[in-house]
Amino acid sequence: MTNNLIEKLAYDATFDCVQCGFCLPSCPTYLTMKEEKHSPRGRINLVKYAVEGKAELKDLEEAIDLCLGCRQCETVCPTNVQYGDIYESAVEVLREKRNKKLDTQIMSVFLERQYMIDAMYKGLKLYHTSFVSGILSKTNALKLLPERLGNMAMILPPVQKDKRPYQTPFRTKKTTIGFFRGCMMDSFFSHINDLAIKILEAHNIQVVEIKQQTCCGALQHHAGEMDKARKLAKLNIEALEKYDVDYYVNAIGGCGASLIEYDHLLRNEAEWKARAEQFVDKVRDISVILEDIDLNLEHPINIQATYQPSCHLQNVQHVFNEPEKVINQIKGLTYKVLPEKDICCGSAGIYNIVNYDASMEILNRKMSHVKEIEPQLIITSNPGCHLQMLLGVKNEGLEDKIQVKHIVEVVAEACGIE
Repeated sequence: MTNNLIEKLAYDATFDCVQCGFCLPSCPTYLTMKEEKHSPRGRINLVKYAVEGKAELKDLEEAIDLCLGCRQCETVCPTNVQYGDIYESAVEVLREKRNKKLDTQIMSVFLERQYMIDAMYKGLKLYHTSFVSGILSKTNALKLLPERLGNMAMILPPVQKDKRPYQTPFRTKKTTIGFFRGCMMDSFFSHINDLAIKILEAHNIQVVEIKQQTCCGALQHHAGEMDKARKLAKLNIEALEKYDVDYYVNAIGGCGASLIEYDHLLRNEAEWKARAEQFVDKVRDISVILEDIDLNLEHPINIQATYQPSCHLQNVQHVFNEPEKVINQIKGLTYKVLPEKDICCGSAGIYNIVNYDASMEILNRKMSHVKEIEPQLIITSNPGCHLQMLLGVKNEGLEDKIQVKHIVEVVAEACGIE
């Protein structure tokens, strides 16, 4: 037994697993791959065996690499096994023992630098507004790219107009919030952020612009780059705690999950522990705020809709019912529950790029359930899930039958906000 691995891998937590198998029907990779090592229980056992010398670290690689980190297993576990801690420790140890995949390295460097995201945003804006995009679409030139990149290029939304300035009306306020815009979200879905702010302002909530906010660190965290994740967490805490607001609100399931775990990330740093805890107490998803206020939903939307939850919104932020409660308030909307809605769609950050084939198997299963209920609209709460569902609709040739919208877009339409 290696003492070094006992300290680095969450060995003690593995004994909380009683091998009951409740997690198996909730695990996307087990459902599609049907192998024990691709289940939470199997991965936990591999971590335990590695510490005890019964398995090599290399035996963990495939199983850990192909885990989406959705943490649905935590939600259903009757003994409250902290699978996230076990998974996180394994990812970190494996990263130290080997070189990361090149595509993961590139994405990590890219996403932690907002100026790089902004540069790509400007390039895509030029692409979408020039003749080049039309030529590539008509000639099917995008199909010359590797499938994983070509598919993503085809479903990326048109680059939005520049983000709107904050224009909070001067009147008695109910609540003051600092809005966390995110990095990729604000480059490719800035209109959703803008609509969220408009909805809040229209309902007498003051929105404060938070300057110096940066990447939430989710990708770095999931890649086992804990030092980088902690650095970004500290930058965001410093940026947001300067403002006297009631809540830090975001419309991004994955980023919100990263923000709400800053206390866990910084738990061993005395200088930051209390600050992180105070920060986390204020983190809220937009759906929680929307469900709590008296929304002015005066405009009917006559459509049959379903909802694909964000895994990290549910399993990390523990926001389960609020989005559906909001959706069910909309006049004219017929809500259809998606079978296996709590199962991951296969996006999982950049999983659908670095583990494309596994991601598509999971997406295909998801789309089979979508086709069962035949909705006209799929509602999402996270940009990664949004793009994945767009890809699923495209793969099935259902673009003319099914729309994909973020919950903020749907609420804005019902409120008559553009």
